[in-house]
Amino acid sequence: MKAIKGSPKASRLAVAGAAAASAVLVLSSPAFAHVTVQPEGEAAKGGYAVVDFKVPNERDDASTTKLEVHLPADHPLASVMPQPVDGWTVQVTKSKLAKPLTLHGEQIDEAVTKVTWTAAGKGIEPGYFQKFPLSVGRLPEGTDQLVFKALQTYSDNEVVRWIEPQKEGQEEPESPAPVLELTPASASGHNGSTAEDASAASAPEETAAGTSTGGSDTTARVLGVVGILAGAAGVTYGVLAGRRRSTEA
Repeated sequence: MKAIKGSPKASRLAVAGAAAASAVLVLSSPAFAHVTVQPEGEAAKGGYAVVDFKVPNERDDASTTKLEVHLPADHPLASVMPQPVDGWTVQVTKSKLAKPLTLHGEQIDEAVTKVTWTAAGKGIEPGYFQKFPLSVGRLPEGTDQLVFKALQTYSDNEVVRWIEPQKEGQEEPESPAPVLELTPASASGHNGSTAEDASAASAPEETAAGTSTGGSDTTARVLGVVGILAGAAGVTYGVLAGRRRSTEA
């Protein structure tokens, strides 16, 4: 039996296809390794949101030991609160504002301009990522996005600066800055409300509705049982009355 051999042209096409696929993987893989920022739920204009800075480790022989996030100076945020992250210490840096902000009727002349997380242990090891949450607000109403700048430091003292802005109509830069997309303010006026806030707000109404429904069901059951007992009593009375008449006859 003769072995079937492929044509030289087919072999060359297969090799070229494999090479092209490998090149696509190599070129596209860095896109998944950027420092990014995403809201938990939505980030509505004029409201508050919890946002997560996602930091992947791009190195095979070093760990990420520090993250510095610089908040946008053109749209300062009056309220910035970090959530504790196990194995990391956090430092919040405030600066004076050129133009004071108004929050809840009060003038604020300083705001958080930088948040720094430093690993207390090994940090983010190769093959892993870490999320760093921040509660921020009020979000500006005059822009569709907030651009942050992030510096990622490795255990070998290498610093990767994620600070390059994305320009419209151009390819993504090599080290793009994290961008938070803002959504329109909610029509209900609860700007930036998270799913948890909505659930908490609706809980009393749901509880009251559940209590009312439960009460109606209980009343219906009681009336049903009373009706059944009354019917049974009537049937019993009829049977006994019939027997009494038969005996008297």
